[in-house]
Amino acid sequence: MSGTSIRSHQESFTVEASVETLYDLVSDITRTGEWTPVCTSCWWDDEAEAGQVGAWFTGHNELPHRTWETRSQVVAAEHGREFAWVVGGSFVRWGFTLAPAQTGTTLTESWEFLPGGIAMFEEKFGDQAHAEITDRTQQALDGIPKTLAAIKQIAESSTGAEEPARP
Repeated sequence: MSGTSIRSHQESFTVEASVETLYDLVSDITRTGEWTPVCTSCWWDDEAEAGQVGAWFTGHNELPHRTWETRSQVVAAEHGREFAWVVGGSFVRWGFTLAPAQTGTTLTESWEFLPGGIAMFEEKFGDQAHAEITDRTQQALDGIPKTLAAIKQIAESSTGAEEPARP
């Protein structure tokens, strides 16, 4: 495999909502299906641990050619600042960071294909691992701006912002 392949990516949008409001939105994994193009629903594996570092949740994902579920563990839950999770405990890290901006909040979504995920794909897919990793990477690169745009629209419509959402 090429060492120059993309293994992480992040993008940011400015959202006219407070860091607290946005954190409450993105950390409510039961709403994930409202904004992601692939994950149609999520639920906490143990409701008593919901939103805490160490808590596990399950996500249901759908693409035209396949449907699957993943289990993820929360690795960062700092109210108003960062919410992140790792798929499969060691495969892919997804997260949101929030920072006050002049008008609202800068919301950044990040994605990183971790060494454990690369190893799992190599074991599972063998000679096809590179193609599968490239496919998942492209899904992340395509999905992040769509996810951020949808979160922006949801957050701004719920805070009474009058302008239509734009990236």
